[in-house]
Amino acid sequence: MYIILSSSMKWLVPLLLLATSVSAQDGAAPAPPVQQVLLLQSLDRGNVTLDYQTAHFRVELDRLAGKPVNVVQFVVGPSGLAGASEQAIVAFIQSTFAGRPKPDLIVSLGGPAALFARKHRQKIFPELPLLLASVDVRVLGDAPLQDNETATLVAVNYAGLIEEIQQLLPRTKHVFMVMGSGALGQFWHRQLEQDFKRLARPVTFTWSDHLSLPEILSRCASLPPDSAIFYFMFGTDGSGAAYADEQVLSELHASANAPMFGAHGAFMGLGVVGGRLTPLDNLSRQSADVAVRLLNGAPASSLRVPVQTPGGYVFDWRELQRWEIPESRLPPGSVVRFRAPTLWQAYRRAVLTGIAALLVQSLLIAGLLYQRRARRQAESESRKNLTLAADASRRQTMAALTSSIGHELGQPLSSIMYNAQALDMMVSADRASPETIKEILSDIQSQGFRATQIIDRHRKMLRTHQLEKKPIDVHTVIGETMALVAHDMSTRHVEATVYLPSSRGVVSGDQVLLQQVFVNLLMNAMDAMAGTPPDRRHITVSTDVKSDAVAISVRDSGKGLPAEVDGRLFAPFVTTKAEGLGIGLTIAQTIVQAHGGTIDARNNPDGGATFTVTLARDSTHGIQ
Repeated sequence: MYIILSSSMKWLVPLLLLATSVSAQDGAAPAPPVQQVLLLQSLDRGNVTLDYQTAHFRVELDRLAGKPVNVVQFVVGPSGLAGASEQAIVAFIQSTFAGRPKPDLIVSLGGPAALFARKHRQKIFPELPLLLASVDVRVLGDAPLQDNETATLVAVNYAGLIEEIQQLLPRTKHVFMVMGSGALGQFWHRQLEQDFKRLARPVTFTWSDHLSLPEILSRCASLPPDSAIFYFMFGTDGSGAAYADEQVLSELHASANAPMFGAHGAFMGLGVVGGRLTPLDNLSRQSADVAVRLLNGAPASSLRVPVQTPGGYVFDWRELQRWEIPESRLPPGSVVRFRAPTLWQAYRRAVLTGIAALLVQSLLIAGLLYQRRARRQAESESRKNLTLAADASRRQTMAALTSSIGHELGQPLSSIMYNAQALDMMVSADRASPETIKEILSDIQSQGFRATQIIDRHRKMLRTHQLEKKPIDVHTVIGETMALVAHDMSTRHVEATVYLPSSRGVVSGDQVLLQQVFVNLLMNAMDAMAGTPPDRRHITVSTDVKSDAVAISVRDSGKGLPAEVDGRLFAPFVTTKAEGLGIGLTIAQTIVQAHGGTIDARNNPDGGATFTVTLARDSTHGIQ
């Protein structure tokens, strides 16, 4: 439990005095269930070092005692009770406990409270033990501790702190000392001036105890080069206005043009660069330990603890960066706090997730590239195999059409020979007129061109050929195909009907390979009609030109497709012929699929079968 009285609560004083008086008249209050400590505070709230120690002392007190301890707190320093006299403060404390159980221990915190407690302890529970907590050794001076007193003392070498600033900033020539006004400020002004006379490298000091806060901020914003600021304490400025340390530190940090230093660990993180700071945690813990021992009955004279000195070097990384102070200048063993986390430290999980995602993505990309390469290799092998298979199939087909080739070439060659003989006889008999000679030579030339076309057509079919797509008219392919098998159809007594619409069926494809497909389908149709009576052997070839595709159908009047090959007709080595190899339709299907088309077969209702090849129209050529 806290009872904190300060200058901001001066209107409560009369009410508390009245309540205390009434309470005393009503009789004694029941004994408190827990032990009670009277805490005399040096300064009102807002002093960083004392507020920090008070909070940690209270926490450590309960922890070390192992049970709650009531704390009744009074501010007895310069700002206590709105600047009331010390006698008034003593009277107020006395009236507060009038008719109530006395505290078990008196604890003063800070120098002003220690001086007040020692001066007035005979009026305030002289029989109680007194702990002078967190007191600088210079405040007590040469006055020895009494039998019922003990202290947790601290000794700060302020001259040494200035020398450490000079080591960190070797060019330092001027130090601006920020400290409060009043008796406390004047005391420390005198003490520090004496300390700084021992500096090995003297610097110029400017003291702020006579300045207002706006004047201090203005001075610190325009300090000469090679300056430093040392924040000692504040409280009230030269005009008598009270300010909290955190506010002053914040405004100094925002406006100052020089780095700022301090003496206590509580300043770390509030704008000071750092240094060999006094660890207030240890001091508060030490004070709480002594207080618990006194509450447990230990004589105060038996508790003499070592003087607390500054701890190790601690620096604020942000201030080092701001003032461009390299860490190489820091003393060995220095601790650097508030260091900006690295990317790994700040986003370790995100970095790991990103790395994992990149690895997965890389693996996927590698897999896709591998698959693409494998697919291209497979496509290349497929095209190579298609070329070899198609070449073998063409040669087999052309071997079967040998008689057709001979018959086709026989006619133009015979015509050429007969014309040549006739011309020779006419010339020998001197009966050849120029007109007759010209007519015979024209006929020879025409038949020679026809023979050349026949040879070229068959040569293309026999030549090893790679798939090469270009715009071609399906009707032209059908015409060339019909010419190749014309003699074979005549020999087998097969009639053919070709239905070609006026619209051109332009597709993107290879004329030789597509011609091979239709030759295969026509030869299969003729083979299917081998047992059909000659008068019924009929093949119908038709095309259906649509907006996006061209369908070419080859219909025969044979016995149709047997049921045992249903669904396997285009599989390798499946054939209905006694001497067939079963690869013709497989190659035909492969060629059609390489053109992005389809091929299917079905039996006709009136007998026979129909094979249909469907190819996509060439998008660059419209229907004509």
